[in-house]
Amino acid sequence: MNIPYDGIGMPSLRILAVRADDVTGDETLALVERFIAERAPHQICTVNPEFIMAAQRDEAFRDVINNATLCPPDGVGVLWAARRLGHPLRERVGGTDMAERIAARAAQLGWRMYFLGAASGVAEKAATVLQTRYPGLAVVGTFAGSSTPSEEDAIVERIRAARPDVLLVAFGAPMQDVWIARNQPRLQVPVAMGVGGAFDFIAGVTRRAPRWAQRLGFEWLHRLIREPWRWRRQLALPRFVWRVLRKNDRGPIRSASRSV
Repeated sequence: MNIPYDGIGMPSLRILAVRADDVTGDETLALVERFIAERAPHQICTVNPEFIMAAQRDEAFRDVINNATLCPPDGVGVLWAARRLGHPLRERVGGTDMAERIAARAAQLGWRMYFLGAASGVAEKAATVLQTRYPGLAVVGTFAGSSTPSEEDAIVERIRAARPDVLLVAFGAPMQDVWIARNQPRLQVPVAMGVGGAFDFIAGVTRRAPRWAQRLGFEWLHRLIREPWRWRRQLALPRFVWRVLRKNDRGPIRSASRSV
């Protein structure tokens, strides 16, 4: 079981029955440091509109998100929905940005990291890029692997043998987050987080949107132009907006101080 969210000290709310926490990037990094010091397993799910819409039809995925230790809001759509519901969130906390910030802090504090997922060789290349960028970063394992249940025992054995402090999983949602939740009791990694396409971005396999487009909330459009095959997935965005506009009666599920 993951450590429950109670006691972390961040308010949160439900958007279409899916949890999002009012946490900033700095606070997330401070909580990662706390989780590693505690040594118990914690799961972080960065929540974006695609996650929320997928969770409408996948109850198991919704339970994984709502029971995770921490659910930072990833995407301007989530921030817009929170404002619409009358409970604004302070900051977008992107999964790719957070992966890099964790790597930077890991190089400073000696945390051990493991990169799982993406296409063959991509996690290894991402690790090399980050180790060059942040000298001293200890990446104790990389493996493409698969979210297929038949491979789980072997993958869990690899990760346990490496003894990481942080596990980043790039199987794509919802597989990566469900995989983490299912295997954390055996993995016992202090921090495990799904990172989607982060390894591709870091390794340079996929070009990320310019900073101005990220700030204005057009990162999704940039990716759609570069990867038009994603158009079906991007339909989740207008559906998300429509659902929020129609049903805006979700309130906060927990109120707490913002101290870390």
